[in-house]
Amino acid sequence: MTVTMAQALNQALRDAMTADEKVLVFGEDVGTLGGVFRITDGLTRDFGEDRCFDTPLAEAGIMGFAIGLAMEGFRPVVEMQFDAFGYPAFEQVVSHVAKMRNRTRGSVSLPMVIRVPYAGGIGGVEHHCDSSEGYYAHTPGLKVVAPATPADAYSLLREAISDDDPVVFMEPKVSYWAKEEVELPVQREAFGTSAVRRSGNDVTLVTYGPQLKTCLQAAEAAAELGYDVEVVDLRTIVPFDDAGVVESVRRTGRCVVVSEAQGFAGVAAEVAARVQERCFHSLAAPVLRVTGFDIPFPPPKLEHTQLPSVDRVLDAIERLQWDDEPDLTHATGAATGGAGSPASTTGGAR
Repeated sequence: MTVTMAQALNQALRDAMTADEKVLVFGEDVGTLGGVFRITDGLTRDFGEDRCFDTPLAEAGIMGFAIGLAMEGFRPVVEMQFDAFGYPAFEQVVSHVAKMRNRTRGSVSLPMVIRVPYAGGIGGVEHHCDSSEGYYAHTPGLKVVAPATPADAYSLLREAISDDDPVVFMEPKVSYWAKEEVELPVQREAFGTSAVRRSGNDVTLVTYGPQLKTCLQAAEAAAELGYDVEVVDLRTIVPFDDAGVVESVRRTGRCVVVSEAQGFAGVAAEVAARVQERCFHSLAAPVLRVTGFDIPFPPPKLEHTQLPSVDRVLDAIERLQWDDEPDLTHATGAATGGAGSPASTTGGAR
């Protein structure tokens, strides 16, 4: 069947609530309305107001309530409605959600999921389009998941709800209506497993979430220029699939990291550093980044200038050191040429 990511997420919540009566869904407008994006549509009707319900507009209160429920054996799934709406609850997440297991020497776990609709591409205004994954990924004790397809949205959400540790589940708003031929339920994927969405031999694009579509389009456009591009979808930011990313980059010898969030001190910077550390002797060129600019998210009519585009990804690919033509036979994992003068990538490829 053809399903959207929104439908896949809804079905994942339904199946989890059916399988375990301890799973509770709550947040702002998730009950009768079914959520701003209708991800929780019909759950209150089918499971009752004790299982899926609305809360006051107080994110810190929502998070504190979820912490208490998780400590008592429930599995709360809370929605922050929009990415930047979660900031008032951030102190609770950092100080308590992420640290409870360590603080209690493992005697108290918090099996809870924090759903965060995030990123741009929908024409939203400030506080509705942030890419806030870096804040959570930087916090020890949290798992951070970022699906890019309907199938992964289903499988990873089911995995997140069943996990005994807290999971921040980043949902790309622009992908809610992306469709995929898939039969639900799909097999659940273990956290920390990336996926090769397109095979190639010349350069690896590493991405996640809403930028997977951009990278696949860029890879197709690059093929017309003679570049054989591989696209790796991280799927989970924490835990990070070092083995999968390293295997790809050692084989291609070149890497571009694509992320919608701002470049400075972001997830893309961490990925680039890990690739450089682990693949240095296989790299034929510096690792580059294509990211959002280091500015607050712009007004809707200007958001296209902030988001990574196919042209910006192609520009980064062409900035990599090539001899005269792309080495289409390069598959040994050894560098084909010297690193040359390092190129500055501070703030991402512009």
